[in-house]
Amino acid sequence: MPAIHKLPEVLINQIAAGEVVERPASVLKELMENSLDAGSRAIEVALAQGGVKQLRITDDGCGIDKDDLALALERHATSKIASLEDLEAVGTMGFRGEALAAIASVARTKIISRATGAAHAWRVTEREREPAPAALNSGTVIEVEDLYYNTPARRKFLKSESTEFGHCDDVFRRVALARPDVGFQLAHNGRVSLRLAAGDAERRVREILGDDFMANCRRVEVDSGPLRLYGFAALPAYARANRDAQFFYVNGRFVRDKLIQHALREAYADILHGARHPAFVLFLDMDPAGVDVNVHPAKTEVRFREGRAIHQFVFHGLSRSLAVPVQSASLAQGPAAPLAPYSGPTEQARLGVEEPGLPQNLSAWQTRAEPARSEGFRPASFERPNGGASFNPATLERLAPQMPNLPAADAGSASSAPLGYAVGQIHGVYVLAQNAHGLVLVDMHAAHERILYEQLKHVLDGAPGVQRLLIPAIFNASKIELATAEEQADTLNRMGFDVAAAGPNELAVRSVPALLGRANVSELLRALLAELRDFPASEVIAARRNELLATMACHGAVRANRQLTLPEMNALLRDMEATERADQCNHGRPTWTQLSMNDLDKLFMRGQ
Repeated sequence: MPAIHKLPEVLINQIAAGEVVERPASVLKELMENSLDAGSRAIEVALAQGGVKQLRITDDGCGIDKDDLALALERHATSKIASLEDLEAVGTMGFRGEALAAIASVARTKIISRATGAAHAWRVTEREREPAPAALNSGTVIEVEDLYYNTPARRKFLKSESTEFGHCDDVFRRVALARPDVGFQLAHNGRVSLRLAAGDAERRVREILGDDFMANCRRVEVDSGPLRLYGFAALPAYARANRDAQFFYVNGRFVRDKLIQHALREAYADILHGARHPAFVLFLDMDPAGVDVNVHPAKTEVRFREGRAIHQFVFHGLSRSLAVPVQSASLAQGPAAPLAPYSGPTEQARLGVEEPGLPQNLSAWQTRAEPARSEGFRPASFERPNGGASFNPATLERLAPQMPNLPAADAGSASSAPLGYAVGQIHGVYVLAQNAHGLVLVDMHAAHERILYEQLKHVLDGAPGVQRLLIPAIFNASKIELATAEEQADTLNRMGFDVAAAGPNELAVRSVPALLGRANVSELLRALLAELRDFPASEVIAARRNELLATMACHGAVRANRQLTLPEMNALLRDMEATERADQCNHGRPTWTQLSMNDLDKLFMRGQ
């Protein structure tokens, strides 16, 4: 074995650079964050050959003193923290004192800076650490050239110029989204590709994500003590095939945290279609002492000291913002403001269902059964996949119209209801309504499906019914599953599970939630324990229950070719206005769309 020896400082820096400087985009992120920490109000970025040949960033911040310039290129040298207490409550974007040293170890680096009040600027490079006079009006200019020129093996891993520029563009937009009060400019190969003037948050989001996003999103504004969640969340109709429009910030820092991602995914789970991904720009402000940003050199990962509280706050805050009833039948009017908490359907009569297998308080809907006039779907029973509970949907198709005589459709009455009043029906599938903005088209099955689904959930909320198992279900469990079951015993009990160890490698389940009584117990519990292990607040049981209720609502909703009367159509519209998430059915498809008078005029070239 060779003798142990200390590595040269240059090699130490090059090894460390591998964690901080992955590609030109990594350099850009670190330098832009330093500019923001310096109090800059305008930041200009110029790239050449995707940032590999040159990356130049200019800001108008406070600058760097002459005596600090050379030290800025040393490892673990920073002006942002001085003690462990500072590290545990970091309020700046940078703090580790590694970025500039790492960059200087793998690229030709030059810094020109003029501190506030200084007679002139000073310059240092990665080789000439002694400051030399330079010309600059104010702020700082950092030039990084020939990235990985001295480590050719690393340079081989870089992609094409267009790919590297694409990554830089992504980083630029992420940073710009977090600071709408700062002006930004990005140029590539001498051509300006994006210029953003300082303004408000809505303008910045519109400039980066476009008008379509703003026309299909809701404003989020939730406060709870020291926690604040705000920003914009797109409706399911704007869902995308990938995650390219997901931006989440903690205290202004873009992060990718699995706890947060789980909370966001669960908030959209009830309204998102298939494998589509939601779009959002959300900001979480909290006490810096409650989040550890010193997890990874890239600073995109964080750890929360109260993970359960943060998960629940984000999940419930976003869920309530997405669940507000219909506010305006024209999404183009802008994001709707959150309403008061949902208090159930309105008191007027509505389309309803009966199901003997459900709790008795469903009778509060005051429904009256009569044979359905649809083509019908009446199998003897419906068996849930994977051993789920079964039910008889035949009775769910008995619709109960007890409709009042609502006002006839006219411009005056339409102005009092977001979805207006019905004027007719097309092929027994779509309802036509007139409102203050123009024409509303409603998919009556999808809309009724959402109404029934939310009513079923509303009735079944609260303490879960429990079904005792005649013979306990015993299955093999790993050590970590046994430990999780013991640690989360109270949580499992509140969900309706009675779980205890039956041996050194076995778990026994003696009761399960009544609604999931016919589910595969071992499969369900394994999934639940895995969720509880990774995420303090699990939504597995709610998700399984909601799958069953969604199927019940789908089969109970009014069918195609069912001819509705005008009072029935109007009752459906009123229930949509009072129902959470009424914009989408249970599968994430839209339930209605608006055609404004301008849209109709364009179809017939009126005024042209």
